[in-house]
Amino acid sequence: MGRLENKVAIISGAAKGQGAFEAALFAKEGAKVVLADIDLESCQSNARNIVGSGGEAVGMYLDVTSPTSWKDCIKSTIEKYQSLTVLVNNAGIYSRIPIEEASSEEFDLIMAVNLKGVFLGTKYSIPEMRHSGGGSIINISSTAGLVGNQGGGAYGASKGGVRLFTKFTAIQHASDNIRANSVHPGPIDTDMIADNISTPEGRQNSISRIPLGRIGTIDDVAMGVLFLASDESSYMTGSELVIDGGITAQ
Repeated sequence: MGRLENKVAIISGAAKGQGAFEAALFAKEGAKVVLADIDLESCQSNARNIVGSGGEAVGMYLDVTSPTSWKDCIKSTIEKYQSLTVLVNNAGIYSRIPIEEASSEEFDLIMAVNLKGVFLGTKYSIPEMRHSGGGSIINISSTAGLVGNQGGGAYGASKGGVRLFTKFTAIQHASDNIRANSVHPGPIDTDMIADNISTPEGRQNSISRIPLGRIGTIDDVAMGVLFLASDESSYMTGSELVIDGGITAQ
């Protein structure tokens, strides 16, 4: 029996990378999975691959910055699977532009995707989770939501907001049996940091800051997300799961 048997999960940003991998893992562990992204074609392709491997999945369009899009996605999920018990707010955009060089437009966009998207997904999922008897909300933050660094500013602010918003969600909805936890990855080998590690020098520079001596993989993060989605973490809410090779321990 899978670790997510009888769970219904929406994963945002599931067209590629971390979200796509988590969707396949969730389905393998018995969950019915909705892969949601603005890239509908990729989500549908990923879902077909999951179904072809014996899992249950469907791809849906989702613009995380749009209340209407969230409501439509959740409504379609309920129509197909009759419940919603797991939400992974995985969609996000990355920027290392320093504060002084960043535009107001970029700041607004990063906040809209990374923070407002988490708010909207949470807001519209809660009633359905309550109706389903409870659930688990997993918000993907970052080590940039815990400590500062030389690049970015808007990105860190958005991820710090995700961290605190998760705690408010946890406290306000514990009585509904809805848990909320944040995940804080360090450098993970995905498209998001491809520019940083595209050269041997860049990769080595990243590795030199990591006590465990390697860049993380999507597997490293996905196993943590799986744990938080499962009943194995039933006594965890409002917590921060840091998966960073020891960077923030320094």
